Amino acid sequence: MGDRLKNKVAIITGGAGGIGRAAGARFVAEGARVLLADVGEQALRDAVSEIGDNNVSYCVTDVTDFEANLRMVALAEERYGGVDILIANAGTEGLVKPIVDCDVDVFDRVIAVNVRGVWLGLKAAIPALQKRGGGSIIITSSTAGVRGTAGLSPYTTSKHAVIGMMKSAALECAPFGIRVNTVNPGPVETRMMRSLEEKMAPGAGETARDRYKKRIPLQRYGEPNDIASLMLFLASEESRHLTGAVYMADGGLTA
Repeated sequence: MGDRLKNKVAIITGGAGGIGRAAGARFVAEGARVLLADVGEQALRDAVSEIGDNNVSYCVTDVTDFEANLRMVALAEERYGGVDILIANAGTEGLVKPIVDCDVDVFDRVIAVNVRGVWLGLKAAIPALQKRGGGSIIITSSTAGVRGTAGLSPYTTSKHAVIGMMKSAALECAPFGIRVNTVNPGPVETRMMRSLEEKMAPGAGETARDRYKKRIPLQRYGEPNDIASLMLFLASEESRHLTGAVYMADGGLTA
């Protein structure tokens, strides 16, 4: 147990996923009160149970809905007295298909969650952070946000987009003491990577996994806690002079 986030309140979207759960656990261990937000209630219940602390709770939230984002922020204020940290982590990978074969509704869904959902989260949360005199917003992008990936155009587009969004938000929020950054993971041991491996090589996910690992200089996937550790640093006062930046967490994949 530590106190790097003592008396801080954090909202984590995508809170039932691997990275969201890991961040929730780390933040609670460092003294924060945490609201996990996601679309599936049972997965959220499981995440809260796994963390096993009275300082974590959940809120069923569709990040693509502005009213749902407003309710999420209001609930954090009601339960914990305010909001100091937003981890805009909710995301979806979509399908692996060339642009000409990708359905428009798949593109729209990925953009709705990965871009609109982040923008709405910022729109709802920034006033709450202003009331607290500042804070930290961390957006989950990806290595796909700084490079291209054939067959993943909707996802790649979305992860590039949130970097631009972050930079604009960092400039807008700096006068209020609110810092805004992105964390850009490479392959991480999560459900999303299992899904992408299977979509890249149907019936041969392990083969795709081996190919990915060989491209990573550190020769391994990241663990959710690796990403959570970077998020913790960016959420804490240790990074108080850092804003408007992209932080790669990819084992050297984009070096």
